[in-house]
Amino acid sequence: MEGSVQEFDGSAFRECFSLSWRNPYVLRLAFSAGIGGLLFGYDTGVISGALLYIRDDFRSVDKNTWLQEMIVSMAVAGAIIGAAIGGWANDRHGRRTSILVADFLFFVGAVVMASAMGPVQLVVGRVFVGLGVGMASMTSPLYISEASPARIRGALVSTNGFLITGGQFLSYLINLAFTKAPGTWRWMLGIAGLPAVVQFFLMIFLPESPRWLYRKGREEEAEAILRKIYSAEEVEREMVELKESVEAEARERGLSEKVGLMTLFRTATVRRGLVAGVGLQVFQQLVGINTVMYYSPTIVQLAGFSSNQTALALSLVTSGLNALGSVVSIYFIDHTGRRKLLVISLAGVILSLGVLSAVFHETTTHSPAVGFAETRHFDGSFTCPDYRSAAALTTVGFWDCTRCLKAESTECGFCASSAGKLLAGACLVSNMTVRDACHGEGRLWYTRGCPSRYGWLALVGLALYIIFFSPGMGTVPWIVNSEIYPLRQRGVCGGVAATANWASNLAVAQSFLSLTESIGPSWTFLIFGGLSVAALAFVLVCVPETKGLPIEEVEKMLERRELRLRFWAKRRRDHDSGAVKTSGV
Repeated sequence: MEGSVQEFDGSAFRECFSLSWRNPYVLRLAFSAGIGGLLFGYDTGVISGALLYIRDDFRSVDKNTWLQEMIVSMAVAGAIIGAAIGGWANDRHGRRTSILVADFLFFVGAVVMASAMGPVQLVVGRVFVGLGVGMASMTSPLYISEASPARIRGALVSTNGFLITGGQFLSYLINLAFTKAPGTWRWMLGIAGLPAVVQFFLMIFLPESPRWLYRKGREEEAEAILRKIYSAEEVEREMVELKESVEAEARERGLSEKVGLMTLFRTATVRRGLVAGVGLQVFQQLVGINTVMYYSPTIVQLAGFSSNQTALALSLVTSGLNALGSVVSIYFIDHTGRRKLLVISLAGVILSLGVLSAVFHETTTHSPAVGFAETRHFDGSFTCPDYRSAAALTTVGFWDCTRCLKAESTECGFCASSAGKLLAGACLVSNMTVRDACHGEGRLWYTRGCPSRYGWLALVGLALYIIFFSPGMGTVPWIVNSEIYPLRQRGVCGGVAATANWASNLAVAQSFLSLTESIGPSWTFLIFGGLSVAALAFVLVCVPETKGLPIEEVEKMLERRELRLRFWAKRRRDHDSGAVKTSGV
């Protein structure tokens, strides 16, 4: 597959550092646009901590799970709309303008949330933020890709992925920093307005994408920008390739600016790009990444860690590993290639999900017993009603912590033994009074997961998951989508792919807690493991390698390939016989 790709000496990672001395203009473009990724990561991560304090201030939120889910998910719902609008806006008004609009939406959303007087205003603010996230999620990498030399394009687009994960890590730090400050969640949510203002003013003084300018007939402006990015001879080559690309589009489809979905799918080159690009975006979510990023404190508690502070601290470690993995991606993306990195990443994700499934199976099937004497130790009104009924029917011997937490008549919790958390404890009604009574005796209080000697293995599984996911599936889908589509359809196709990503994100985020409650965390992670196996098969079958190829050459590569059962096949014409032959890749 890479037979026609020129191999470069050295590493693109080192090239990025040397570029900062030789041509800092390119890095200025990349990092200015990449602030959109920072905002993307921050606004999707900050709500997990802010929601804890929003519930304290608004009792209507604390008493309604569906309202909590709405506050979290409205940003994702807004991102679906923002990504769809962003595809149109990118092609119609340009990449730079779309980033400026996204910044405005980020700022408005931050102000609305920080000044919220009730849950309705919070939901409205989350929608505004989501619209900005959706636009930024596909516009920032597209702008960076089109303003980067082919040799280091993957590494520079990976900086956007690093800033996304860095934004998520920053959100956890901000959550911890403002836990003792007056207004807690208002600071957490409102501080996102500052990077939006910074990026807005930076982008005002930066140019539009040179490839978008050329596509709109503004050749002189495009050439002037390319001369700041490439050497003189490279500029000439880029201009020739841009001209050929635009002329080919004009011959094939005329000069019409309308691009419908049916037109996209009727074009073989675009269809093959969409299959790979959209499929990667969907599978990025279906392997379960945002169950880890949105619900990592919950997962930590399910593994047997009862303290909120401990859960938040361990979640910070997970977020930090995610950011570190993005740095690893910057090094390997142009050295190893997109496809190999995806395969390695998914193999590790499958292994990690297998570990998590096994650990949670052991945790739920070997939880501490509920002791009759331990329960009677507390006031009789504290006893879980279901356990009281079971005791009356002399079936109390079948009760353990897992069964206590699944009590149906009312919400119950497990108060661990003062002699050791793995010994028999008490099954009590879950409320603030009972929790304080349990803590008052130096005991641990559990409402989501049960004490387990295997809890640390769950942390290992989460860490392995992030370590393998972040450098590959975390960044490569965005990179592939920024370079796999023909110039004329790049904005629309990128919008379709980003919309598919956010729709899948919403489906996973909204179903995770329901799945863990209905079938348990072990089976839930096993399902994600099965989806990861399907994702690995998809990469082997449908995703081509684009490492080191100029953007216009990617289109030519797709034109010469047909989708086969196992791999992409390269079409070539035998000049002697005139027959078309295919060769396996």
